[in-house]
Amino acid sequence: MSGTEHSKPTAHVVVGYTPQDGFVAVQLDPPPAEYVWHDRQAEHHQERFGPGNGYQQWLAVDAATGAVWFGDTDWRTQDEDAAPWLPGHRRATVGDGALPSPAVFALPFTHRAVDDQGTDTWRFFSAEEIYALLRRVLPLVQRVIGSLHRVGPDGDLEWSAEAATAWTDLEQACRYTLDATGTVAWAEPRMSPVPAWRVEVADFLARNPELCDAAWATATDAELDGYATYEPDSGYGGVPGRMCAPAGVRIEEGYTFYGHRAALYAYRAAACGDRTPVEAGLWLRTSDAGRSSWEGAKVVGASLADAPDCVLDHLAETFRSAAADDGAVLTGLTAYLRQQRAEERAAVDDTLAATGEELKRLEELLKEVRLVRNTVLTRVLSWTDGRDDEMIARLAAMSPVAVAEWRERLTADRSVRAEA
Repeated sequence: MSGTEHSKPTAHVVVGYTPQDGFVAVQLDPPPAEYVWHDRQAEHHQERFGPGNGYQQWLAVDAATGAVWFGDTDWRTQDEDAAPWLPGHRRATVGDGALPSPAVFALPFTHRAVDDQGTDTWRFFSAEEIYALLRRVLPLVQRVIGSLHRVGPDGDLEWSAEAATAWTDLEQACRYTLDATGTVAWAEPRMSPVPAWRVEVADFLARNPELCDAAWATATDAELDGYATYEPDSGYGGVPGRMCAPAGVRIEEGYTFYGHRAALYAYRAAACGDRTPVEAGLWLRTSDAGRSSWEGAKVVGASLADAPDCVLDHLAETFRSAAADDGAVLTGLTAYLRQQRAEERAAVDDTLAATGEELKRLEELLKEVRLVRNTVLTRVLSWTDGRDDEMIARLAAMSPVAVAEWRERLTADRSVRAEA
């Protein structure tokens, strides 16, 4: 589904959690019976439950590796603090999209039952009983991990409609009833068909090809991921919501969609055919064909900063052709070239700004130096020591005409002061 083949693990009980290993990895420690009770008549809430009621046995599944194991919480810990001691996530808390990393899920057992007379009964299980249950449900675990989507080069896990259905079956198989003698009867494991309300996004795309975006064929991983995680204020999110919102198409309520990223990656893989999608920047920087194409397209003395859009479009076609010969399809090429141009233009802007700042500094310095020169020039001209304007002009790095005009202003100023 993701356009990339990934091996799928086999469900197995972890070493140390089997009778053959003597259950050396686990030591179940349920509370004594006198610490587990429920008094509905107690006046205060904290007095209604025994101190051992927070005890929880669980099984855990690593969806990435297929490992299955079991354990328990510390009954001496308060009930509200028990959740952090579970080895993984609760299925209900992670949604129906990407799985967390690590992809470990904990399935707590139900220990309390109420009989026909309304009497509470608590049943805790031995390691042998839980191991026997694990052996019963391994096919369900295998269905879960075998039907998960594995997306992208790293095989990121994403829920599928079948995997979600299989997990529901797994939860059901971990429920039990007690007969009159107190014997545990676990629910019969079942392999339920995927219900109609659980829909694969790939199937939705196949039924609505007119809503697909041709740009997906050359979109980068990041662009596809952003599309897949679309979250509107209301209505469906993900790929169906993103497709239908601009088209004004309404999807009736009641469906849950699975495999958003997987569907987009598969769409791109199908569009690429036998060629491999590669991010443009990575191909141009790291592959021999890419570096050769980049060097061959460069014009001596030219810069992308000065390239108009039509030149970038021509470069894009050149690189696409070279990539096709190399067995690749470049993703995000246009955006990459525009980003490179923007970075080069930003560097030119920085140079202009730095030059402007330096010029401003020099102009301020020039004002100070000119003021000093004018002061000294005034002193020299006041000496009337017989030197002509041309000689003084050479000393002051001025023209003789400017010195003559300066002398005239000084003479005029003296005349005005004398008359006053």
